[in-house]
Formats: sequence, structure tokens, C-alpha cells
Amino acid sequence: MTEQRAADPLARLGDRLRDPYVQLVASQLLIGAVALAANVMMVRALTPAHRGEVALMLQVVYLATQALLLGTERSFVAAYHQVPPAAAVRAYARLLVVPCGLGVAAAAAYAMLAPQRLTPGPVVIALITIYALAEAVSLASRAVTIAIGRVHDFLASRVIESILLLAVMAVLFLTRADSPELWLVAYILACLVPTAGYLVFWLRLPGAALENDQNRLVRRQGAALFPAAISNMAMLRSDRLALPVLASTTALGLYASVATMTELLAWPLRAYADSRLGRWRAAHQAGTLRTRPIVTTAIVYVVLAGPVLAAGMYLLIVPVFGHAYAPAKSVVLPLVAAAGLYAISRISLGVLVAKGHGTLVSAAEIAGFAVSFAAYLLLIPKHGILGAAWGSLLGYGAGLAFALITSALARDRIRVGAP
Repeated sequence: MTEQRAADPLARLGDRLRDPYVQLVASQLLIGAVALAANVMMVRALTPAHRGEVALMLQVVYLATQALLLGTERSFVAAYHQVPPAAAVRAYARLLVVPCGLGVAAAAAYAMLAPQRLTPGPVVIALITIYALAEAVSLASRAVTIAIGRVHDFLASRVIESILLLAVMAVLFLTRADSPELWLVAYILACLVPTAGYLVFWLRLPGAALENDQNRLVRRQGAALFPAAISNMAMLRSDRLALPVLASTTALGLYASVATMTELLAWPLRAYADSRLGRWRAAHQAGTLRTRPIVTTAIVYVVLAGPVLAAGMYLLIVPVFGHAYAPAKSVVLPLVAAAGLYAISRISLGVLVAKGHGTLVSAAEIAGFAVSFAAYLLLIPKHGILGAAWGSLLGYGAGLAFALITSALARDRIRVGAP
């Protein structure tokens, strides 16, 4: 009996560690730690202007990635639940073939036809295209692991990716490489190798073919969510696209050094929402989904974690990044507040997705983007990086307010049909 009592807590601990949410949060924490280390190495090796160029290329990649996915990440998880790995990989591959082909064609056309003053050159365009394709497949693999119940594979892939990224960046840091393109290559190599390896591994696992191809449903729901995905990414990245135009790449370098870190506040809640999407949809169909405790828990997390992150960032910017980045201290508080609002909105919008309100999710993301982009245009020319930070705060707040209001008004109107 004593051994059984001792074994029970260990078994419960093992079950908890195998929970998809715990594994997704672990992967996000790992990415956050690596992002911090990579950020430090870049700001120490690059000038703020060159750091801004790297940030700008990454923002273009992230926006292009959402265009390639066409909003299918969350709809795939909701439609395919506990399916065989190889079947899930093939199903998602069919979803990506056409958009990826069109993306490559668009990049090639831009490289050949764009005026020289508007193009960074064929090498940079090629690197951005390759990274966008790799990142799209990587994010698709994240959805696949949630659907097939093998999130531990995604976590292992992130570990490998992190080791590769830190190794390549350490070489660039020690050699004081000052070419932004070389730092982008580090991201490409780190993403491409583990993603390709796990795709091959999943395709070799045994499992029956899918009896019902849900791709039509995934595309339809993805189309409803695509405006949300692209608006969300635009809301997250348009500040870093607007800063070089309305201010300078130096301003972008200062801003990105802080924004990269404050985004970590939202990652655990976003991982939680993604991991619980299928469960929330099933609970909604059964009439047992209780949204208020879910949102309240998210608010408590932000209230507790936000001040800790803000204090740490404010105190460590100069010692870690150097005196050249001291002006970035002015944006810590508004960016942490913005990240907190964004984190809560991930939970609220995740609940709306589970309830089948894809159009409302898109409307909320579009509202947030519209407010933030208007604020960037008004505030950045006069206030620089502080204007960008306040624009983010206003945009994320508008998106959250829209999500909470529509969730309260629409929760009983639409029931999600069986997939």
C-alpha cells in the first residue's frame, strides 16, 4: 500500500507532464529562452540599424507564413482529432501545395519585376522565401502534433531547433558577423533541419488511411479564420514594418530588442488555448463549456506575471544589451501592458473558435489591427518607438474589447455542428 501511495503521485506527475498544454508551454518557454539568448547575441554583434534589418526581414517572413497557411492551423486541429500521423501529414501537405507554389511564384515575380529601389535584391528575397516556406511547414507540424496527440515530438523538434540556432548564432557572434543575411540563414537552418526530420519520421509510422477527408471543412473554416490570422499577424508585426518607414531602422532595432521579450508574456496563454481547442469544442457541443473561469484565470496570470516581466526588462536592458539600447527602456511598460492584453485575447478568441464563431474572430482581429495601424501612422512620426508601443497597446486593447463583447453577445446564438 505504501508503494502504491508513493507511485500514485509519480503517475499523476507523469500524466501532467504528458499533457499537451504542458508540453506546448515547455516548447514556448524554450523558444523564449532561446529568443532571449539570440536577441542578446544579435544586439551585441550588430548595430541597432543592422538589428533592425534582421527584425524587418523576420516580420516579412512571419506575414508571408500566415498567407501560406491560409488560416488552417486551428481549423485543422479542430477537424482532425487523434488521426494517424502519416495520414495527418499527407492531409496537411495537400492543404499547403497550392499556396506554397503560388508563394514561390509571387516571390520570383517580385524579384524580377519590382523596381530596384523597392527590392532588397534576389538573395534576400530568396532567403525570405525559403524561411517562409520552412516556417509554414513548421507551424503546420505543430498543428499536426496536437491533432495526432504527439506534442512531445514537437517539443523534441523545438529542442533540436534551439540547439542548432544557438550553435550557429554563437559562431556568428564570436566571429562578429555584421551581415543581417547571415543571421537570417541561422534561423533557416535551425528551422529546416528538425522539421524535415520529423516529417520523414511521421510518414514512416504505421497507421490506417483517413476514412473521411476533412480538408474541405478545414479550408472552409480556415477561410473564415484567415482574415483573423493575417490581421493578428499584421497587428503583431505592422509596428515593426512601420517603424523603418516612419522613423528608421535604428528605431526598429531599439524597439524590437524589447518587443521580442515582452511577447513572451502571451506565449503560455496562446499555447493553452491551442492545446484546449478540441476539448473546448467538444464541451461546447455538449453544453458544458464554462468560459468565465477560463478568462478569469488568464487575467490573474497577466496581473501576476506582467509586473515581474516589466521590472526585469527595465533593469536589465542596459547591462545586457549595452548603453546603445538605453532609449528602449521607455517602451517597456506600454509593451508589457500591450502583451498582457494580447495574451488575454488569445484565450477569449480561442473560446470563440471552439464555438464556431470564426467570422467574429476575424472581425476582432481586424478591429485590433485597424486601431493599431491608425495609431502607428499618427504616433510614430512624432513619438518614434514610444508611439509604436502606445499604438500596440491601443490595438491589442481594442481587439480584446471586441472579443469579450462579441463572446458575451453571441455565446448562445450559434452551436457548432459536428465536423
